[in-house]
Amino acid sequence: MIDTGWLGSQKGLSIVTALFVLLVLSALGLFMVTMSGVQSRTFLWALQGARAYHAARSGLEWGGYRALKGGSCVSDSLDIDGFLVSVSCSEESFVEGGQSYKVFNITALAESGTYGSRDYVSRQLQARITGAMP
Repeated sequence: MIDTGWLGSQKGLSIVTALFVLLVLSALGLFMVTMSGVQSRTFLWALQGARAYHAARSGLEWGGYRALKGGSCVSDSLDIDGFLVSVSCSEESFVEGGQSYKVFNITALAESGTYGSRDYVSRQLQARITGAMP
């Protein structure tokens, strides 16, 4: 007669091992899917940040052009490719060497989305432009 006592205690061990491996692989798969989603959102946020930067830069250029062409500050809001760009300006006048100059301080704030929400993005840029007055 063969002693099966030792073999009898090993029954069910393979199913426990299989369940453990399945659980570990499921957790690893869930982690990979989560990281893929985070990477995708990070890329989109970086893209929106770059778009906001360029919208703010366009606002600065617009404000600078208007200030130099008209000789005075112009503050306004623009819609540039889905971004609300608020351009504000202040000016200072001074005389140096008998020549009159104006210095325009221009600020452009580009915003998209609702403040505090996940899709909100903004960029603010400032510039100083000097122009001689005739």
